[in-house]
Amino acid sequence: MGVSLQIFKKFKVFYLSKKFLNEIKNVMPDIIKLSRSTVEKYLSCPRCCVLDKKYKIKPPSLPFTLNIAVDNLCKNEFDYYRKIQKPHPLFIEYGIDAVPFKHKDLERWRSNFQGIRYKSIEHNYDFGGAVDDIWQKKNGDLIIVDVKATSRNNFDWSETFNKYEYAKAYKRQLEMYQWLFKKNGFQVAKEAYLLYFNGKKNEELFNNQLNFDVHLIKLDCSTSWVENKIIDTVNLLRSDVFPKPSLNCEYCNYLRKRWQLSIT
Repeated sequence: MGVSLQIFKKFKVFYLSKKFLNEIKNVMPDIIKLSRSTVEKYLSCPRCCVLDKKYKIKPPSLPFTLNIAVDNLCKNEFDYYRKIQKPHPLFIEYGIDAVPFKHKDLERWRSNFQGIRYKSIEHNYDFGGAVDDIWQKKNGDLIIVDVKATSRNNFDWSETFNKYEYAKAYKRQLEMYQWLFKKNGFQVAKEAYLLYFNGKKNEELFNNQLNFDVHLIKLDCSTSWVENKIIDTVNLLRSDVFPKPSLNCEYCNYLRKRWQLSIT
C-alpha cells in the first residue's frame, strides 16, 4: 500500500507539472528575440533556457548594486578619455595602442534594454547584448571590453578560468559581443579584455572608502561557434522538446532534491 501511494504521488506531481506547463506556455513569435544570456543559459542548461524563455519561469536573482556602481564609474572615466580621444593611462601601462571608441550609437549599445543587435531573416531570430565598453586600435579594429568586480585575497585569473565554469562563460560573453559587432559591419580585433576590479577587503581602516586592485585580462577569442549556438537555441525554443535537467545545473539539482524530499 505504501509503495502504491508513493507511485501515485509521483504520477500526480508529474501530471500536474505537465498540465501546469501546458497552461502557461507562451507561443513563440515569428521572430524570436534572444539575449546573450539566453544563449548562455542554453549552453549551461537547456531546460532552464526553455523555462525562462518559453514559460517565463526563472530563478530569483539579487540586484548587484555594487557591481553596477563600479560599471558606471568605470564608464564615466573612459568617457572622459573618449571625449578627448586620448588613451586611458591603463592603455599605456599595458601597452595597448588604442583609444576609447567614439560612436553615436554607443549609449544604445550599452543599454540593457537595447544593446547592439543582429536580426536573421533566414533563421528568424533577433539577437543582442549590451557591452560595457569598446576601444579602437589605430588600424580601426574594435576591442570589446567587459567590466567585472570581485573581492579575492589572491586574484589569479588562470586558476579561476581553469577551475570555474563562470569564468569560461565570461569569455563566451565577449565572443558573442564580438560576433554582434562583426555582423553589424565593424572590424573587430581577435583579442578582447576583461577589466577586473578586485576589492581590497583586508585594509586596516575602512574610512568609507573601498579600494581596488585593477587587473586587465587579455583573452584570445573566436566567434566561429556563436551563430550555430544561436540557431540551436532558436530551434529548441520552437520545438516541443522539454529538455532533461542538466547534471551540472545548480538550480535544477536544488529543485530535484526538493521534489525528492516532498514526495517521501
